[in-house]
Amino acid sequence: MPKYVYAVVCLLVTAVPAFAGVSVSAPENGVTVQSPVHFVASANSTCSKGVASMGIYTASNALAYTTQGSTLNTTLSLNPGTYHAVVEEWDYCGGASTVPITVTVTNAAGVNVSSPANDSTVSSSVKYIATGTSSCPKGVASMGIYTAPGQLAYVVNSASMNKTLDLNPGTYNTVVQEWDNCGGGAKTPITINVAGSPASSQVKVASPANNSTNTSPIPFSASATSSCPKGVASMGIYTAPGKLAYVSQGATLKTSLPMSSGNYTAVVEEWDNCGGAATTPVTFTAKAGSGVSVSAPMNNSSVTSPVNFSATASSSCASGVASMGIYTAPGQLAYVSQGSTLNTSLPLSPGTYNAVIEEWDHCGGASTTPIAINVSGGQGNVFSNLQRAGGWGQAAQGPPNFVNCSPSPCDGISFGMNQGVSSPSLSGDATTFDIGSGTPYMDVFFNNHLIGPFSSQGLPDNNQTLVPSLHNFVYDVYFYGTNLNASQALEFDLNQFTNGLSFIWGHECRVAGGNEWDIWDNQAGHWVPTGIPCYPKSNDWNHLVIQVQRTADNQLLYQSITLNGQQYNLNAYYAPTSTSWYGITINYQQDGNNVQTPYQVTLDNLNFRYW
Repeated sequence: MPKYVYAVVCLLVTAVPAFAGVSVSAPENGVTVQSPVHFVASANSTCSKGVASMGIYTASNALAYTTQGSTLNTTLSLNPGTYHAVVEEWDYCGGASTVPITVTVTNAAGVNVSSPANDSTVSSSVKYIATGTSSCPKGVASMGIYTAPGQLAYVVNSASMNKTLDLNPGTYNTVVQEWDNCGGGAKTPITINVAGSPASSQVKVASPANNSTNTSPIPFSASATSSCPKGVASMGIYTAPGKLAYVSQGATLKTSLPMSSGNYTAVVEEWDNCGGAATTPVTFTAKAGSGVSVSAPMNNSSVTSPVNFSATASSSCASGVASMGIYTAPGQLAYVSQGSTLNTSLPLSPGTYNAVIEEWDHCGGASTTPIAINVSGGQGNVFSNLQRAGGWGQAAQGPPNFVNCSPSPCDGISFGMNQGVSSPSLSGDATTFDIGSGTPYMDVFFNNHLIGPFSSQGLPDNNQTLVPSLHNFVYDVYFYGTNLNASQALEFDLNQFTNGLSFIWGHECRVAGGNEWDIWDNQAGHWVPTGIPCYPKSNDWNHLVIQVQRTADNQLLYQSITLNGQQYNLNAYYAPTSTSWYGITINYQQDGNNVQTPYQVTLDNLNFRYW
């Protein structure tokens, strides 16, 4: 988690003469690590022509790696044991210098499941025994069991587990996973057959009909039943093996999916609240057609202003879709965008709207989709477009101690933010945040003091009366990245400090770390997996809405996470910690992966609602 205190350090730098030498930043001498081992080093030389190449000896005369130039950054797969490695540089004048590094390599990060055996048949009381290891210097944070995709049936905050689950008869593709304190994770799949009479769970698909031909977007309509006393938890559509295209909560499913022309065998699946599941395959042919698929807002939904509209269109016209638009009332064209996608937010007064989203193609054709919505007045006050506000602080931190450093560059990492970005942008005034290469698992974070001391919004609350009166908060933001898979995690935090108590609502979307949302346990000081999937889209705008509450008895309540129109309710309670701070702040953080791949993320329309 980010720390919220910044230090300003003045350094006096004097020139020193050049010398030949190797500087190794990873691994540290004498450390115990796990394979693969990450080596990072640089070299300089008194040779006027500079350094020619660098290499790694894992034992005497065992040259395991070489690279041209004066820097080295690679990972080596090494068997368990102690290594007296040597990193060497060779210059263009025939000289060389070395640095010895002693490391002990233990087994690689992973999950070892001793029970149940893979592909085994078991009784309805299934005992899971497993241990997890990690290359993270801070170790394993927790372990969990998924009984179906997105169905996290059990979590323990430990590097080992011993848990018995009661499962209905049937076949389960379970997964045992570990999450470490660096945002990483590892998993082991375990397929089991639970013996007994099959549960009377089933999925009925009303649309599309089996062996039918349909025009894209393809309408899906299905319902599910389950013998689980707690009922059906959710339903989903796989358009291809392993490709989960849609998920909805509850025992019914109704949506339209834009699909390319071709033959499909989709699978509609239900997951119940007892860990069971049932599927129904449906085979159909999709053909190109004209149509508008609206992902937000949902038809007949209640929303607050500004209202996010997100839609895509297809057309049988050979030249494709020309543009799309939104009518908020008959004859009231409120918005137009070029192309076959639309993503914007419209400020609407409270009331009921029979909106229409329309596409126009290059052949003179058009198609529409009506959307009925009820716009409420919304609650509280809003700080709008915070991405373009002043007052942003920035810092970096990394393993093993995660101590803040600033300004950039520091501790071997560069970072920064660039405001006033017009492309990519929704508002024309976005902000791009950068994390550079360097030591693995480095994090960079940015925070803004909204209310209280150092307020960027002109609300210092000197009498300390406003902050204690606030209990509800909404973090609403759009984010865009061209390579979001390079991120170990993206973090969005809301923070309140009042009456000597610290309330940190931390939300972390693990991307390379496992595509799952975690939330922050303040007192335990670690992340807790939620079982909620997080698959942000690269090269597209993602819309995230987070809602939290400080309860009347001063507990942190995580209420909901909504990503790209799909809402998941958490209703998770945690206790606060003590603090001498005062005020309300927000954070945004980017985490580096195991090779510290540099990447950028652009934020826009960042709004914060409070009441």
